[in-house]
Amino acid sequence: MDDRIYDVVIIGGGPAGLTAAQYVARAGLKALVLDKSPHAGALAYASVIENYPGIKEPIKGKDLLDIFRQQAIGFGAEYLEAQVIGVSLQGDIKEIFTMNDTFKAKTVIIATGSMGRKPTIKGEAEFIGRGVSYCAICDGAFFKDLIVSVIGGSEEAVKEAQYLSRFAKVVYLISPNAIKTQINDINNIEVLEGFRVVSINGEDVVTSITIKDSQGKDKNLQTNGVFVYLQGSQPITDFLNEAVSLGERGCIKYNHSMQTSVEGVFCAGDVACNEVRQVVVACAQGCLAALSAEQYISRRRAKRSDWH
Repeated sequence: MDDRIYDVVIIGGGPAGLTAAQYVARAGLKALVLDKSPHAGALAYASVIENYPGIKEPIKGKDLLDIFRQQAIGFGAEYLEAQVIGVSLQGDIKEIFTMNDTFKAKTVIIATGSMGRKPTIKGEAEFIGRGVSYCAICDGAFFKDLIVSVIGGSEEAVKEAQYLSRFAKVVYLISPNAIKTQINDINNIEVLEGFRVVSINGEDVVTSITIKDSQGKDKNLQTNGVFVYLQGSQPITDFLNEAVSLGERGCIKYNHSMQTSVEGVFCAGDVACNEVRQVVVACAQGCLAALSAEQYISRRRAKRSDWH
């Protein structure tokens, strides 16, 4: 357990979270960014960005995100790759829980984006916690010497399959498309490209999945666990357990200072209840959330601008 108390803990390492990190670090505050994966998120998946102010030539989303991250770290923010699984936001000192540590902070900025999804595969919702998981780090050890399946073709899915290969006897990595990242020298990972999962099957727990190829032919695979890394457009708020007020679409409600329903807790970017989802909007909100957090900590009446 980390006993240090941060001024600001930022949950999410996308454009909103990293912009917030830049501003709070430049303000001299002790800031920590908790990022599930530097390769996940809407900006990281964008093949090209050409309408971000100050960028003269088209740039890959991943490269732009790398610049944001380097700037935040350069200004003094700490960056840690970790998945947040819960929070305790009441009281003057907030607590943020990951699998390995608990972090304490005076303020929290939630910037987890909106690539979450509701269960859509037949059997997915039914078997959550009984073989279906969304976190390899959380649940991988439960499947030691068993067979697991990872659904998804993103870098995040590949990375999670590699992690699960430490525990499982066999890991099936199932993707409807070709997987760009090559998996080398891992004998117990079998990549199945051109397939989609149509159902997750079992009784008390998961026992198999049904996959369909591009010609429409079904095939059953024995499996004990299913780790889902498909992307959607839902705000990622499951780890909050309704700790802050949410809108009808599952987004986080906020006021003019990006503060949520909980004092000292702010939000920014696509996880917030916004009509427009753009990188420049996420960055602007990250800046505002950071200035608001600094104002909250210092107890000043007005926000302090950062011009240079």
